[in-house]
Amino acid sequence: MQHQLLAQPAMSIAKLSMQAGESITCEVGAMIAMTSGFSVETTSRNKGGGGGIAKGLKRMFAGENFFLNHFTATASDQTLMIGPGLLGDIMHYPLAGSTLIVQGSSWLASAVGIEIDATWQGFGKALFSGEGMFWVKCSGSGDLFLNSFGSIYQVNVNGEYVVDTGHIVAFDDTLQFRIGKAGSSLVGSILGGEGLVCKFSGQGKLYCQSHNPPSFGKLLGPKLKAR
Repeated sequence: MQHQLLAQPAMSIAKLSMQAGESITCEVGAMIAMTSGFSVETTSRNKGGGGGIAKGLKRMFAGENFFLNHFTATASDQTLMIGPGLLGDIMHYPLAGSTLIVQGSSWLASAVGIEIDATWQGFGKALFSGEGMFWVKCSGSGDLFLNSFGSIYQVNVNGEYVVDTGHIVAFDDTLQFRIGKAGSSLVGSILGGEGLVCKFSGQGKLYCQSHNPPSFGKLLGPKLKAR
């Protein structure tokens, strides 16, 4: 499978060129357009039968859909166009026998060799970070596509790094994080508009998005007319 990322970073879409027998698993609703030589299977299981109702429910708690769409090329030289629901960027990540933890709703698509599951981040972290209790866990080998709100940038963490909770896209499972206040005091952090943040520690790669949907929603909501 070959890929090309178009219209980056504000309105990104991914163009996938596939040969007969090649498959890709996508988020429900990610398909924009495709050539006629594809078969489409919608199921709660990973391609090949792994998973089921339990993993589908866990994905829902992580902010993803219960179902997965599997696209398989039935002829040579087929093209599939996919994109995220929000305006933003798409990142291609070549997973090679490792594990990447992905923020809920940031997983877009992945190759058949990648297991899509959900991992528990803990009640306390979920409560204070403002995010879901589960995050998507991607492990195995193959092409992985992630999406963001705004552009995506990479941070090489070696020690400690602080990120606002709404700006995390994904991170290596070698990194640990805890929830803490941005300033020296909680009151000062809240008054300064920062509140609680994620403090990562260890060594690994962290991927962040330049904007976050909750802040955008708070600005946009009061401007919308009631129906």
